[in-house]
Amino acid sequence: MIDFIKNNFSLLILTIIVFILPANSIMGQGISENETRHIRIGDLQSHFSAYGSERGWNNSYYEGLKWPALYPYTDNAVIKRAWVAMQDFTDAEGVYWDHWANYFYKGYVNLSLYPMELKQSAKFPAPTVYVDGEDITAPYRGDVDTIDASQIPDRIVNNLVNMSCGLTMTRRVKAFSQQFHDDYLIKEFIFTNTGNVDYDPEVELTDSLKGLRIGWGTRYSVSREGSMHSDYSQSYGKHSWVTRRGENYKQHYQEVKNFTENTPLDQLEWIRCAFSWLGQSEDVSYDMVGAPYINSNGRLTAPQFAGFAVLHVDKNAENKEDDPEQPVFLGWHAGDTYPSIGNLRQSDKEGMSQVYSMLSGNPHGGESNGGSTRMFEENTESITDQVDPYKVHGDGGGTNAMVTYGPFDLAHGESIKIVEVEGVQGLNRTLCEKIGDNWLKENSPYQLPPDGAFPNEINYGSTTGDKDIYKNAWVYTGMDSILQTFSRALRNYNMNYEIPQPPKPPTVFNIESGGDKIKLSWAVSPSKNESNFAGYRIYRAVGKPDTTYERIADLPKGTTYFEDKSAVRGFSYYYYISAYSDGSKNNEGIANPTGELESNKFYTLTNKPAYLRRKAGKDLDNIMIVPNPYNIRAKDLQYTGEPDKIMFLNIPAYCKIRIFTERGDLIKTINHNDGSGDEPWNSITSSRQTVVSGVYLVHFEVTRDYADPETNELLYNKGDSITKKLVIVR
Repeated sequence: MIDFIKNNFSLLILTIIVFILPANSIMGQGISENETRHIRIGDLQSHFSAYGSERGWNNSYYEGLKWPALYPYTDNAVIKRAWVAMQDFTDAEGVYWDHWANYFYKGYVNLSLYPMELKQSAKFPAPTVYVDGEDITAPYRGDVDTIDASQIPDRIVNNLVNMSCGLTMTRRVKAFSQQFHDDYLIKEFIFTNTGNVDYDPEVELTDSLKGLRIGWGTRYSVSREGSMHSDYSQSYGKHSWVTRRGENYKQHYQEVKNFTENTPLDQLEWIRCAFSWLGQSEDVSYDMVGAPYINSNGRLTAPQFAGFAVLHVDKNAENKEDDPEQPVFLGWHAGDTYPSIGNLRQSDKEGMSQVYSMLSGNPHGGESNGGSTRMFEENTESITDQVDPYKVHGDGGGTNAMVTYGPFDLAHGESIKIVEVEGVQGLNRTLCEKIGDNWLKENSPYQLPPDGAFPNEINYGSTTGDKDIYKNAWVYTGMDSILQTFSRALRNYNMNYEIPQPPKPPTVFNIESGGDKIKLSWAVSPSKNESNFAGYRIYRAVGKPDTTYERIADLPKGTTYFEDKSAVRGFSYYYYISAYSDGSKNNEGIANPTGELESNKFYTLTNKPAYLRRKAGKDLDNIMIVPNPYNIRAKDLQYTGEPDKIMFLNIPAYCKIRIFTERGDLIKTINHNDGSGDEPWNSITSSRQTVVSGVYLVHFEVTRDYADPETNELLYNKGDSITKKLVIVR
């Protein structure tokens, strides 16, 4: 009787465990649909989801495809909608389908999608970076799962997803940190008829998959910041234009294989690609291209052109040559209009057929869903036409750039490979500031770019008196830039990724604030013994990390220490170090321009400031508040890049700083305990509000006895205090 109770109790416990655990936990094979991996090297950075496709929405904003990644609010992703479909299919339950389709959507995990793997490998361990003793790289250690010294790309995200039709997708995303190849991501998709319909290793299906079609539509915000300074609805791509290139690829694909860095720009249009950028909104009165920040300095906040290009498509399962007849469709598709495939029941058959038709090149809903065309060239006559893309198509969901492939027949065990590149390009930040400033201030005549994508419309290299022609001509040079980016990715792929490599960065980078200098030290680069290794370069930014960096030192190999004696007290400094080559192994000009190559800044870039720190003050009466009065109109003359910064100088080594309104309300408390005589304040209260105009009282209270470190003379007693007055004008 006791054994019976024991056995049944164990069975009861096992039953409870089975009931409360999800199926993939029981099998121990799958992974959560919520898992992501982030690629954080290079100028283009993004995340990737376990279920095989990405939606940018994070419950606050659309994130992903950050370019340029150095700056905040430069996300360009909205959503990628991906499908596969086939004909004449019998599922594992014995149900026959004229057409069967699958949608790569988080909600279909455990129904028709079974994510099996999502891992990131790196070619070498990321450097460790310290600022005043803090390891600022620690939060990102979980990005990489394994180190694989044999891989060529700097990062590879491996993603494996089984589908209930017995098709398995292996997705490999490859990222490079070489400076001419760090603004794109190459994506290899391998679709294999494994017959595995779920998480466990059992093979349930062995029949051929017939008429397989594959496709996806991608919507770009181009960009998040641009929507903040133009039309907020652009955050989900409502006003994006779409265009394509490569209509002549079939006639020129043999020539495309021989592209070099010097290939004329007009020939780059043979590459199969589609891309998006910000158009006009009818709710904005000014020309919105580039999204000039009209309430500030006019800086262009949406210079991005984002899109993808096709690098390779297998002809069939046996012939792995690139098929010049593919893709079957390349163009636009309605942003949020697509067939529903429901819950894979018989009632979903009509939706399945509609998906198959869509992937065959027939936009879902036809002209009733947004008009006959949404392409930029077919709806505008000039680059200054203020045509709202939304008014063309009437689709609140905007427009996707769409591509589809197929049909393919796959016997059990056979596979098909598709390779694409996704990239973002456009004007750099310096040009965005210069052009936007000229546009806003109407500083005519305006100098036009030397060349561009509209030679029949723009007299490139000359001047114009029209500020919108000037602004837009420069913005649209991004078209040439993204085609060059796609071309470099294509050449990289055709070279089996054997592009010239920069040296590896130092394994450790250490920055220490000091009283009269900022000290930088580092471990040697693992590439130090390579014949083309030249040395190190130090770059510095003032005031904030998301700004232009100036090269302040070129140092020979063997150097591991540098003192920045040009820093000015009271300013914040950010650094990165690169290892660079002499260019002797980058002299062919096929993959990229010849010359020196540097390790990428994102390996050692600091996000915490270093300072010149004063010695602790010796007398409370000598405490200074700078600037005082603080006047917002003089923000550009105060601390560069930190317009709200106020410094407390000559303060005790250890003290508590309390800031009160004139009537005595405490609005901020700062605990100063680093032993220096400096402490910054960003004019933000404890409740995260920016202080308003007024008179404030700043109370300094010593928190420990302190003696002069040289004479041992007691300078302060715990509890000593003084109050200073601060005036703020906003």
